[in-house]
Amino acid sequence: MGGASRSFSLIVYYLPTRMTESARTYDVIIVGGGPVGLFLAIILLKKGIECIVLEKRTERTTHSKSLGIHPVSLELMDQMKIADPFVKEGIKIRRGVALDDHGKIGSISFDSCPGPFPYVLSLPQYRTEYLLEKQLEKLDASCLRRGVEFQDLNQTNMSVSVTVKEGENTYQLSARVLAGCDGKNSVVRQSTGFSFEGRAYPDTYIMGDFSDTTDFGTSAAIYLHSRGLIESFPLIDNRRRWVIKTDQYYDDLNRRHLEKILRERIGLSLNGCDHFMLSSFGVQKHLAKPIARNRVFTWLEILRML
Repeated sequence: MGGASRSFSLIVYYLPTRMTESARTYDVIIVGGGPVGLFLAIILLKKGIECIVLEKRTERTTHSKSLGIHPVSLELMDQMKIADPFVKEGIKIRRGVALDDHGKIGSISFDSCPGPFPYVLSLPQYRTEYLLEKQLEKLDASCLRRGVEFQDLNQTNMSVSVTVKEGENTYQLSARVLAGCDGKNSVVRQSTGFSFEGRAYPDTYIMGDFSDTTDFGTSAAIYLHSRGLIESFPLIDNRRRWVIKTDQYYDDLNRRHLEKILRERIGLSLNGCDHFMLSSFGVQKHLAKPIARNRVFTWLEILRML
């Protein structure tokens, strides 16, 4: 879901034969230092597998982006013994409330769900990345390399060679494995010639993070309004995210657009509230194909191999 959830996914290019000793090589090069790349690096290092993470951004963005960490991801974190800092800082969403044009129509509790984490953990992505970086630093302070941009790759039956750019310098790195964790516009995927099939849907949304003036507390709220869906999620620091279905895409979004819709649809005023993030987005569904070819695997398959 565009404003509320996040799941881990990646593609791994697997070439398991050993390299010559003439040059430094890594077991795994990870392209992309977002949550997926950082978490993969933690898994590999905890299993004694040498890796390096290449991230083109020189520093983390403070844009809150995704916020929901689902139970399956928390369970994987727990297996790596790193879940506690996330659970301690995030907000546990244990209940959802549904409303329509006339008021509350029902609610659902997650407390009876199986497993150690019967809730969705609300934590802005920049905090998730920060906490993952701190866990990674404990294992290998030099693993994450910022300001290094992937350019191209070349595969042989012995290795994968990666061309990168750092500042004005261009050079190559070698590895037995290359993991592409560089998002929807993956340069790694494009370099392999993999297709990325799918389509864009007509739905458009705006979202914003504001000071929380509601009485929902730690509950999520879904307004099934006749004029369009509204979703609301609690955030840390007494903030709340509003996600609103719109009739058009807003290129020039400002807080007045969001405030006007909330006031007209559900009678909520955010006038005078601090706001911390605004965003417009559409909905797309794409799938990299093939999922597996020769020694190319999804990340869950790699985990089963470890």
